[in-house]
Amino acid sequence: MHPDIHLALHHARATELRAAAGGPRPTARNNHGLRTRLGWTLVEVGLRLATRPGTAATAL
Repeated sequence: MHPDIHLALHHARATELRAAAGGPRPTARNNHGLRTRLGWTLVEVGLRLATRPGTAATAL
């Protein structure tokens, strides 16, 4: 199977699914605030894990 055929089939199926879903599609602009908050929360969690006593990161 040629990669272009796979891509064409993927786009065709995506179009069918969008039509079946109906309603407006969410845009990145609508989710920007949520994605930003989630991103900063993940950064905060990572920093807490990296600086927690007894972890390998603090032993360096």
